[in-house]
Amino acid sequence: MLAILESIDQHTLSIEPLVALVDTLRPRRPRDVIRATSHVRTLTQLLRGNPEHARQLRDYIFRLLESRRHASLYSEVGVLSNDGFFTELKRRIAYRILPPAFGDEYLADALDQILYRQTDYCWISAVPVADWLALFDVVMTPRPGPNVMLPGLLEAIRTLSYRVCAIGLEPKLTNFHTEMEEFESPFIVQNREVVHYLDNYERMLAGGDVMLDARHLLVMLDQCEAVIVKIRKKALLQGTSIALTYLLVTLNQSIDRLRKLLYLVDTSGATSEPPTVDLDAVAAQALPHRPVAKVATRKRAAAVALALELIQAHNNKYTVRDLLADNIHLLARNVTENASRTGEHYIAENRREMTRMFLSSAGAGVIVGFMALCKLLFGTLRAAPLVEAFLFSMNYSLGFMLIHVLHFTVATKQPAMTASRIAAGLQSRDGRHIDLDSLAELINKVLRTQITAVLGNIFTALPTAWLIAWGWMKITGHHLVTKEKALHLLHDIDPIHSPALFYAAIAGVCLFLAGLISGYYDNQALYTRWAQRISQLRGLSRLLGRDRTERLGVYLENNLGSLMGNFYFGIMLGTIGTLGTLMGLPLDIRHVTFSAANFATALVGLDHNVSWQLVVKSVTGFLAIGIVNLVVSFGLALWVALRARRIPFEHGFLLLRALFRRLRKAPVDFFIGSKENK
Repeated sequence: MLAILESIDQHTLSIEPLVALVDTLRPRRPRDVIRATSHVRTLTQLLRGNPEHARQLRDYIFRLLESRRHASLYSEVGVLSNDGFFTELKRRIAYRILPPAFGDEYLADALDQILYRQTDYCWISAVPVADWLALFDVVMTPRPGPNVMLPGLLEAIRTLSYRVCAIGLEPKLTNFHTEMEEFESPFIVQNREVVHYLDNYERMLAGGDVMLDARHLLVMLDQCEAVIVKIRKKALLQGTSIALTYLLVTLNQSIDRLRKLLYLVDTSGATSEPPTVDLDAVAAQALPHRPVAKVATRKRAAAVALALELIQAHNNKYTVRDLLADNIHLLARNVTENASRTGEHYIAENRREMTRMFLSSAGAGVIVGFMALCKLLFGTLRAAPLVEAFLFSMNYSLGFMLIHVLHFTVATKQPAMTASRIAAGLQSRDGRHIDLDSLAELINKVLRTQITAVLGNIFTALPTAWLIAWGWMKITGHHLVTKEKALHLLHDIDPIHSPALFYAAIAGVCLFLAGLISGYYDNQALYTRWAQRISQLRGLSRLLGRDRTERLGVYLENNLGSLMGNFYFGIMLGTIGTLGTLMGLPLDIRHVTFSAANFATALVGLDHNVSWQLVVKSVTGFLAIGIVNLVVSFGLALWVALRARRIPFEHGFLLLRALFRRLRKAPVDFFIGSKENK
């Protein structure tokens, strides 16, 4: 350190000495807090012991600051660009491979050169704020002349205001929130207020008698944020897109940064503290022995918080993960929200609805019995692998779509939908407390509804498949499957001596993906107004009539997600086995209802000459397959729904205890519902 400090004099202009000085502060391990703190304190003591070194370092830093432009650092780092999601994604990927060239004009480029490691934020934020401020006080002692940071801050405020105004007038926003066209847009008014505020600020700096007042500006920023909240709520009902989501995230980040900069430069004391910064905590850490209520102390705390935010954002400005995290959670929230509303139809509230669910799933079991027959017949064709995969896929897809059109229910389709409904129940109004009793009641309803649906599927799939195999034998004179094929079918559902449960987990992943696909297409149908677009098709109206065309549009808008989810789910089930064979990987699927149907077919193929041990093992096998299907798909869907809503859930033990209490209190009602709800 001492050698670097001695090399700095009044002629030093290069940034290399500062880079080398920061290298001496950087610990070898990013999270080595003790060593990083020790380095900072050592530098502080060196400068205190030699005021000349401190003065030379101060003058050197001021020369660097005066020679570079600041505004882009405050207005761009940590704020998404206006280029759009995919352009930003492509740019970040390209810069991760080959970073951009550095220049000598911008302060942001200097930050790139000084903090060139992505982990620098870890040790910088870990060092106590009081130590950083002590070093800052030693180096950056007041000197005569204008504030070198202030022009950049004011220019960044102006830039951010124009950006908020431009994004707020994007057609994707105004078309979605038409009220902005009826009244003067708050995004325009805030820009007018910012320009007026900055003009007064310049007159004040020039010595004019001007009273700064930012209260009306803050009110307009509040109104801008209120519009964003309204658009997000409307998007939950009418769907969203990646472009709209990106604009909303960019707007939020720009307004938040604008508030932070205004708080730093304002001298009137009227600006409110940034809502995303806990200034009490930062100020208490920075100056533990001084009252945190003082304005100067809180300003220093806000500056420290903004500096740490800029450093973290700078270190991660080329990371794809942060871009996805900022955007995908909003898009996933809308997708899972549509799945949540669909999931309400998969939850039986009383015994009458339980009976209706059982009958609905029983109808699906009948169709699955015939789908199992078609799959066996397609397998006897000995077609080419890709042709066979296509036939299997169409069998599954068209069968599942027929089940949906007939208002029947496949039990394993429930978890991906009901998990989102449970996640919605986890989100309390205050965002801090969860009503565990109500949540336990909801999960109890979901559990017994899914058990009922599984039993309904199996209740009819077994006899349907048995009757088909028996009828085939009576009509044709030979079995639907040979004894070797029958034994192979039974081996496929063996939970011990075959990878049946692993394949069941793969099917659970497919069910989870089908749920996301359903939510995505439901969102798209709402956002793009399918009902209105289909009703405008003149050729279709001439063919079907206007009323039928409108009903078709409404039906597709309400059911597009379910139809496409079933279609893609069938494709996944039909192709995974073939892909596993082609790539030499152990990939296949096991579905509880089809496994039960194959068990019945195998019994007929073996003329019922099976041991009771084999029957028990096979029944246990397809029941275990059903449990794995449900648990995997439900667990993944619940995880995504919680991540989409950013809900931390740490009450698993208390929730299990609440469920066990309900089971012990009324075991019969736990599984079939109470008589009072009948």
